[in-house]
Amino acid sequence: MPDPARLLNTLQKAIQAFRDTPGRRGRVVSLEDATELFATGDLHGNVENFRALLVKAELNKHPQRQLVLQEVVHGPHRYPSGGDKSHQLLDLVAALKCQFPRQVHFLPGNHELSQATNRLIAKDNVDLNELFRDGVRTAYAPRDEEVYAAYLELLAVAPLMLRTPNRVLLSHSLPNSKHLPQFDLAVLEQDTQDEATLEYGGTVHSLVWGRDTSLANVTAFLPKVDADLLITGHIPSEQGYSVPNERQLILDSMGATACYCLFPTDRPLSHAELVACVRTL
Repeated sequence: MPDPARLLNTLQKAIQAFRDTPGRRGRVVSLEDATELFATGDLHGNVENFRALLVKAELNKHPQRQLVLQEVVHGPHRYPSGGDKSHQLLDLVAALKCQFPRQVHFLPGNHELSQATNRLIAKDNVDLNELFRDGVRTAYAPRDEEVYAAYLELLAVAPLMLRTPNRVLLSHSLPNSKHLPQFDLAVLEQDTQDEATLEYGGTVHSLVWGRDTSLANVTAFLPKVDADLLITGHIPSEQGYSVPNERQLILDSMGATACYCLFPTDRPLSHAELVACVRTL
């Protein structure tokens, strides 16, 4: 484990780097100086897949390539005492943002939102939020409260939406049709979001929790965010990706069959061309 003092320094630098990301407007980033985007899906604490993705991304060799990571907390890996190890991946994301502040982006998902708002999220009747806290205590006591507070600050400044110059939008998910009429992009373009936007039906909550991937819903969503195509995570896929409709691509980078999508951002792109850019890790 990193020394807590060193980690806190890294987290504060990463927080500032997220705030200073070129093209940022609140929690929305319009990508600048990028000719390629390396998009990944949910990782949920899978450090091995994260490292393999970095090897594939080759950011140091491709300065105009940018990397998007998403949903890293709440994984299956445990300390002997039972705590969740997925905070380790959040540490690595922070360090990578410091190393490549212009090229690296992180999209929090519904699991990060649940952790940040302390709203119950469970699997097999186990409180995942508390498991995460236990893991942080195991790794960083007696300074675990400071580290946890820094994690929450980082989650509060990380972008929720990324736009490419060729009109591809990346977000963890999209609102269900029930909540789409209330979705307000202006809320995401503010630096902070009030409590109502984080609750069920609010703009932030609906953006990371929705599962309506019907063509009608996606087609109604995209004009609201001024985009033509959509890349999301959130929904697991045994083959590492899925194509639920002719406007959307879903990526899953957590499992043994993990996928990513490396696509050009400097020219128009059809949905078929976007899907053809998917690769298995």
